[in-house]
Amino acid sequence: MFRRFERLLHPYPEAEPALPPKGFVSFVWACTAGLRGYIGWLALLSAAISTYEALLFWMLGRILDWLPAVEPARLWTLHGPVLEVLAIVLLASIVLIALQTIVKHQTLAINFPLRLRWNFHRLMLGQSMAFYSDEFAGRVTTKVMQTALAVREMVFTTTEVIIGIGVYFLTIVLLAAGFDQRLMLPFLLWLAAYGVSVWYFVPRLGRIGKAQADARAMMTGRITDAYTNISTVKLFSHTHREAGFARQAMQEFRTTGYRQMRMVSAFEIVNHALVVLLILGATGYALLLWSRGQVGPGAVAAVSAMALRISGMSHWIMWEMASLFENVGTVQDGMGTLTRPRAVVDRPDAAVLQVPRGEVKFEAVRFGYGKPTPVIDDFHLTVRPGEKIGLIGRSGAGKSTLVNLLLRFYDVDGGRILIDGQDISRVTQDSLRSHIGMVTQDTSLLHRSVRDNILYGRPGASEEEMVQAARRAEAHDFVLGLSDLHGRRAYDAHVGERGVKLSGGQRQRIAIARVMLKDAPILLLDEATSALDSEVEAAIQASLNQLMRGKTVIAIAHRLSTIMAMDRLIVMDQGRIVEEGDHRSLLAQGGLYAKLWAHQSGGFLGES
Repeated sequence: MFRRFERLLHPYPEAEPALPPKGFVSFVWACTAGLRGYIGWLALLSAAISTYEALLFWMLGRILDWLPAVEPARLWTLHGPVLEVLAIVLLASIVLIALQTIVKHQTLAINFPLRLRWNFHRLMLGQSMAFYSDEFAGRVTTKVMQTALAVREMVFTTTEVIIGIGVYFLTIVLLAAGFDQRLMLPFLLWLAAYGVSVWYFVPRLGRIGKAQADARAMMTGRITDAYTNISTVKLFSHTHREAGFARQAMQEFRTTGYRQMRMVSAFEIVNHALVVLLILGATGYALLLWSRGQVGPGAVAAVSAMALRISGMSHWIMWEMASLFENVGTVQDGMGTLTRPRAVVDRPDAAVLQVPRGEVKFEAVRFGYGKPTPVIDDFHLTVRPGEKIGLIGRSGAGKSTLVNLLLRFYDVDGGRILIDGQDISRVTQDSLRSHIGMVTQDTSLLHRSVRDNILYGRPGASEEEMVQAARRAEAHDFVLGLSDLHGRRAYDAHVGERGVKLSGGQRQRIAIARVMLKDAPILLLDEATSALDSEVEAAIQASLNQLMRGKTVIAIAHRLSTIMAMDRLIVMDQGRIVEEGDHRSLLAQGGLYAKLWAHQSGGFLGES
């Protein structure tokens, strides 16, 4: 039975998630898409259970009124049918409780936040590179995880506390009036005072909760950032510095935590004072009416029990309401990240890119990362099908920016980029990048097996094709000797976060194998062999030459000797082409390329 309810809600919908709205209510409403029916059932069941609990006290009062007025032998004769109905109601409550807890815990408790995290994660995966350049990875992760949980808790609190307790309180007030209308007065006065205290404290707790959620995300982000860059931290002996950096964030979290706890303590003191006054007022007033003969002992017992029940529930309600507004703050904090529009999106009518030839053309391209001074300005370049060009220039000349624009990590500010005559802004990003292979200087591997990392280039490739790509990249021999702490070996061994368990040269060879397996018609090389020693580089260069055969190649290198044999060299400065030609003709011109060649130290491009 549990499994049947667990399968009612699918946590991983296939449809692409839409960007959530920025308004708080509309954001939460959008989060409940596909499961509002189950939430409705949870609310109805919670209301039914609350009504049942209130009826228990009314039953107790009526029974106490019957006992003095009837002989024990005639109790079942006079009131038997009513007592049987009460017994049936008690037994039926088992079904109500069972349904409510199964809908809550089996259908919603796990599937609800999983569904939100799945959708939020896909939204974040679709964000542009500019988005991630401004965010901590750990901070984004925290927003995805804690916002989903906060939305679930808000829904549960709303259905169980606001709806359930609202129905409960309304029922007990009406039942108290059934004994005597004047008995409603203590409860209504308490409700008014309790409402004022909630109105004062809870929104303030919500604002503190939002600040605390942001402080928590910042703290997590800083700690994660240190772990992600642990080699840099240790290289510069900055473990104490990083601890201090995290401590600043912890101190901010501590400050918001103290503010929250002060408010909670004040709320709890006020809440308890109101509860004591309710018990004194309700019980005392009922006793006063009983002493005048205006109500029976059942009314005194029922009203006293109701007041005591509210006493116990009010603390729970207080914490649930405080939690509700803390979760409201958490959701509001997460919304700033999760509702941010994507900077690079596919057009609704985007086509699938077709690359029969591999021509790349830049037409009057202008781009500046949102700044007034462009990094690339009025850039024109045509790379013929199968041509191999090298991009050369000092740091900041715009070489890597040009590659990022071709991959459409960013959209151009002006002009356009064409592949075989197709504007890349009018095709899908996935189809664009599926036709481009790239090997970068800063190789990043996934914390998975070597096999998974190589097959990332073409997941459908066979084992033989994967191994062949590793052989061509001169990676097969060292891969066979790999192992990890879990006893996995060779291609099953895991490489650690960002490939930390491998040397720079090994990571580079895995990355080259991945691109070789992808076998895309356009190839981008950004310092592709910079992490390799001379012997390995010479071996891989032959593989790269084979990989480049028949492809359109754009290569970036500070070590000019690695690209001097390209068909054409493009010399860039301040976002423009200042020279172009082959190695010999550029040296003969005596221009910028000749100066860069002359200033190389050990084969590397100098900064001056």
